[in-house]
Amino acid sequence: MITPPDRTPLPREFFDRPVLEVAPDLLGRTLVRTTPDGPIAVRLTEVEAYDGPNDPGSHAYRGRTARNDVMFGPPGHVYVYFTYGMWFCMNLVCGPEGRASAVLLRAGEILEGAELARKRRLSARNDKELAKGPARLATALGVDRALDGTDACDLGETPLRVLTGTPVPSDQVLNGPRTGVAGEGGVHPWRFWVANDPTVSPYRAHVPRRRSS
Repeated sequence: MITPPDRTPLPREFFDRPVLEVAPDLLGRTLVRTTPDGPIAVRLTEVEAYDGPNDPGSHAYRGRTARNDVMFGPPGHVYVYFTYGMWFCMNLVCGPEGRASAVLLRAGEILEGAELARKRRLSARNDKELAKGPARLATALGVDRALDGTDACDLGETPLRVLTGTPVPSDQVLNGPRTGVAGEGGVHPWRFWVANDPTVSPYRAHVPRRRSS
């Protein structure tokens, strides 16, 4: 059986590069989540790069912990974290092993398995909103901390895999500040997205949360 080029899994070498090279190159790639009920495929349309020790916005800025251990490699693994006490978000680890960096998957277009995603995203007003934002994307795919450390480059059975898809031409890739990131980490123009794509999430500057009295 011959695998179509766009269905070929990305090799580990793809991720074993600097995070600012990997991030825009992920746009247009196909993320496949395999579930007992069937596969869900997403065309990635928005991502955000985090560069470990050089990046105040990174979870690994202050070093290795039990929470961020997966970020230190090997590249091509999935880093999943829990945020705001209610949501999961997923990243793809990149760069050389031992140096933490990862790309947050922020949004995408559901290509396959939309009926499964709808069951998890009942509040979505239409299919364009199913994976519009990092928490929504993870929810639509049924991703939680149980998938932290998954090898997306494993050629055997794996619940998450990234396929070649159709890379986005460079003149259709835009970049700007990160969404909702505070301090110095928020000013880096390391969010990348496909121009004029309706599944891309809106930009929101960080708004400090008030402490309850």
